[in-house]
Amino acid sequence: MRSVPAGPARKPHGAVKVTGRLDVAVAEHPAGTTFWVTPGVHRFGSGEYDSVEPKKGDVIVGAPGAVLDGQHRNHYAFVGHATGVRISHLVVQNFGTSITDDFNEGVVNHDAGHGWRMRALTVRDNAGAGVFLGSGDVLARSCLSGNGQYGFSAYEDRGVSNVHLIGNEIAGNDTARWEERQSGCGCTGGGKFWATRNAVIRNNVVHDNIGVGVWADTNNTGFLISHNTFSGNADAGVVYETSYNARIVHNVFVRNALVGGPADPGFPHAALYLSESGADPRAGGRYGKTLMVAHNRFRDNWSGVVLWENADRFAGSPANSSTGISTLVSSQASVAACGTPSRVDKKPLIDDCRWKTQHVRVVHNRFAFSAARVGHGCAANTGCGYNGLFSNYGSYPSWSPFQGTVVEDHITFAQDNRFASNRYVGAWRFMVHEQDRVVGWATWRAAPYGQDKGSVRRG
Repeated sequence: MRSVPAGPARKPHGAVKVTGRLDVAVAEHPAGTTFWVTPGVHRFGSGEYDSVEPKKGDVIVGAPGAVLDGQHRNHYAFVGHATGVRISHLVVQNFGTSITDDFNEGVVNHDAGHGWRMRALTVRDNAGAGVFLGSGDVLARSCLSGNGQYGFSAYEDRGVSNVHLIGNEIAGNDTARWEERQSGCGCTGGGKFWATRNAVIRNNVVHDNIGVGVWADTNNTGFLISHNTFSGNADAGVVYETSYNARIVHNVFVRNALVGGPADPGFPHAALYLSESGADPRAGGRYGKTLMVAHNRFRDNWSGVVLWENADRFAGSPANSSTGISTLVSSQASVAACGTPSRVDKKPLIDDCRWKTQHVRVVHNRFAFSAARVGHGCAANTGCGYNGLFSNYGSYPSWSPFQGTVVEDHITFAQDNRFASNRYVGAWRFMVHEQDRVVGWATWRAAPYGQDKGSVRRG
C-alpha cells in the first residue's frame, strides 16, 4: 500500500486537543473550530448511530497514529450537511456492524456534504463505501482499502458536480462481494460515480478491487481521467456508461478483468469499457466535441477497449437499467415521451432518447497482449484479446424503432467512432458491427470498417 502522509506531531496553534471522544468534542464547540486528534485509538459511544457531525468550516486533523475505530458497533464516522469541512491524517476503520451492513451508504461524509477537503486518510475495513463524495469535494493522497462495497461513491439526488479524486490508492474493495448477493446490481468495486458533472480523477492507483476499478454510470459528463494506474481489478479498470464528454488519457491498464472475463465468455470484458457513451455538447461539461481515449498503455488485460451500444437500451425502454432516467441532451426527451411508441420513432426523439456511443477517438495508445501471460483460459472463443466497436441486433421492446441492425449500423458507420495511430503487440482480434462478428487485423482496417488507420502491429 502507498504510505499516507503523517499528520502534525504537535497541536496546531489554536486547535482543540482531543484525547477522548471526537464526536463529543465536536458537538461541544462552535463552527469553524480546529481539532487535533491525539495518537492512539479513539472510539465513540455504544450507540449504532454515534458519529461525528462537523459544523461549517470545522477542521479535524490527526496526529501520527490517530485512529477512529467503529468497533463494528457504530455505522458512520462523519455525517451531516455542513459545508467547507476539512478532515485529514486519520485512520478510519471497522465501521458497520457487519461487512454486509450499510449498503449504498458511506462512512466518511455519509451525507455527501459539499466542499469537503479530505486528505491523507486511511479508510479501511468498513461496511458500505469508505467515502462519499458530494459537490465541490476533494479526496487526495488517501488510501481506501478493504471496504465492504466501494472505496468511494459519488451520489446525490440532484447530482454531483466538481469533484476531484487526486493521488489516492483504492484497493481491494467489495469484500462483501455484493455482486454475488445481488446479481447484476452493478454496485461494487473501487468506486462509482452517478450523475456527476465535471470530475477530475488523476494520479490514482486503483488495483485489486473485487469488481470494476472506477465506474461512471448514467448521465456523467465532463470527466478527466488521467495519469492513473488500473491493475488487477476483477473486471474492467474503467467503465464509462450511459454518459458523455470525457478525456481518458495517459493511464496504464494492466491485467484487468481476469475474473469477469472468463466468467462471461460471450462478451469481451475490456480494461476500458465505453457503453452507450460519447460526446455531445448539449450534455454540458467539458469535452463536448470528442470523447478522447489517448496515450494510454494496455498490457495483458482480458481485452483492451470496447465501444458498445445496446440496441434495446434507450430512455423509456423496459431494457433501460437506469430506471426512470432519460438522457441529458433535450428537455423534450422525457421518459414518458421516449416510452410512447408513436413519438419515439420520429425526430427529434428517435435521436435524443438514446445514449449514443459517438464521436469517440481511440488514438495513440499502446496495446500489448499475450494469451500465455494472461492465462485463465484466454482464447478467441472466451472473449479474450479483443478491441471492439459493435452493438447487438435490436429486438426489444416490440415497439422499439431500433429493431434489427439499426444501431449496429450506426455505431459502426455513422456515429464518428475511430481507432487510429495505435501500436499493437500480440495476436489481437477485433469484434465489429455485431456481437460475435470477429475479424482479423486486415479486415478491421479495410473497407467497410476502415479502423486503425496509421496504426502498426507486431507479433
